[in-house]
Amino acid sequence: MHHPTPAIVAQEAVRRLPRWALIAVCLAYVLPGYIGRAPWKNADIASFGYMLALEHAPWSAWLHPTLEGLSPDTSALLPYWLGALALQWAPAWVAPDFAARVPFMLLLVFTLAATWYATYYLARHPGAQPVAFAFGGEAQPAEYARTLADASLLALIATLGLAQLSHETTPALAQLACATLFYFGLAGLQFRPWSAWIAIAVGLPGLALSGAPTTALIWAGLTLFGLVIAPAEEIGGSERWRTLLLLGLITAATAVLSVWADLLRWQITLPARESDWRALARLFLWFTWPVWPLVLWTLWRWRHQLLQIRRHRHLGLPVMMALVPVTTTVFTNASDRALLVALPALATLAAFALPTFRRSMASLIDWFTVLFFTLWAIVIWVVWLSLHTGVPAKPAANVARLAPGFEPVFQWPAFVAALATTLAWFALARWRTGRHRTALWKSLVLPASGATLCWLLLMTLWLPALDYARSFAPQMAQITRIIGHPACVETMGLSTPQLVGTRFHGGWPTRVLDSGAPQCPWLLVDVDARAAFNATPHAGDWELVQSVRRPTDDNDTLLVYRHKALR
Repeated sequence: MHHPTPAIVAQEAVRRLPRWALIAVCLAYVLPGYIGRAPWKNADIASFGYMLALEHAPWSAWLHPTLEGLSPDTSALLPYWLGALALQWAPAWVAPDFAARVPFMLLLVFTLAATWYATYYLARHPGAQPVAFAFGGEAQPAEYARTLADASLLALIATLGLAQLSHETTPALAQLACATLFYFGLAGLQFRPWSAWIAIAVGLPGLALSGAPTTALIWAGLTLFGLVIAPAEEIGGSERWRTLLLLGLITAATAVLSVWADLLRWQITLPARESDWRALARLFLWFTWPVWPLVLWTLWRWRHQLLQIRRHRHLGLPVMMALVPVTTTVFTNASDRALLVALPALATLAAFALPTFRRSMASLIDWFTVLFFTLWAIVIWVVWLSLHTGVPAKPAANVARLAPGFEPVFQWPAFVAALATTLAWFALARWRTGRHRTALWKSLVLPASGATLCWLLLMTLWLPALDYARSFAPQMAQITRIIGHPACVETMGLSTPQLVGTRFHGGWPTRVLDSGAPQCPWLLVDVDARAAFNATPHAGDWELVQSVRRPTDDNDTLLVYRHKALR
């Protein structure tokens, strides 16, 4: 049975969102978090360490990145290659940690752009078009598609789970970018075949090289199956077989590449306890907020079209792209980093909720968003004022308790950027909650702008405190005051993040303590490895000088030993 589309959209509702405003939101979201901060524990600084290790390593070592014999937690190659190449090409005056972030900044930009274009092409699909009015006046296909693409980009930026992981130099962001390229390629095959095939040919192998080969192969297999069962009017005979052949070749090449590089890993681990299921539910609720209520609304309002999903690519493709990482998150205990690659597809589904909204629901979203993000912005400003003026006293006391030894630093550029963004937020909130003609994208302007506001405030006003709390710099500064600048330092029991922190922030070459004669006058031992160190045959040759903890974490405590003979 044929059901009419639930989208009822007039031409006036697809008025163009100014490009300068969209670009400004994107820049305000992308740049903070990449500029001016130190590498954070744990995944961020660990990945950075493998990039540093590859920078001067022979090409043969690039297939098996290691650091002091330790392999990465994620079996990936591409993100470490990108960072190492950026370090090699960067001028000497560029800080290494910033140089390594540059390709990841571009990956985030590609993700945002690919999400926009994927939604645009899906919205051009005949099954996605709004109801045609009897006397005309319905939204034109191109303007309608552009408006939904703008909305999907705003929805992606508004998603809470994207903020931190998209600003780290980790395989998770490379997976997100490659997955979104593949998504864009599938969505644009009908409209831009050359660009689409390039995106597929880059995205699918790139996803495998970024540490998610199983996800890449499952997506490819489901796509091949979808092409086989697609209706004849959707894709013709010769075109169908040509598409199957090309995608089959890319899939086979991805599989061979994954096996050759030894990247395939798979395990099925369901949450074992009730608390695990509750934690998983909380992850889904906050990580995909505020997109998931809109996705549920889309699935409900387009439910009749979902029953004919083969004929409605604008629903079938994003559902497939979201369902695989959602399932992976549940069945592999992969947590938020697996769920991250579902966000672009979920943003597309969220955009298709907007043509079915009533005005009362849009107003509810607006007022809730204004209150939610304004409250958090006030909290961030109050804590900052407390740190710098002592008024009110309670927030500063809490920071002193959580981060002992932290001294606030006033930074004029950060203050100006935070103040200008806050004023822009209040102006936007006043404009949006006033009386204006309806445009579909308006319901997501405030969520995206609010998320951008809070992220920018955190990365400006709170950045010194966050760096102090989440980096190894304060701990290494304390150790430097003890040991100075020796030619090298022995280590034992240090994790990969601790090793990288020692090398990068301390500036000391390190070597793992072995059974042979020590070569360095100083030794750093993780507190958990103290018993193992005491059992070594040369433990008596070292004297304990001091234990140094990371100010915000008792578990990151290093024992500083000095060799009795090597002075």
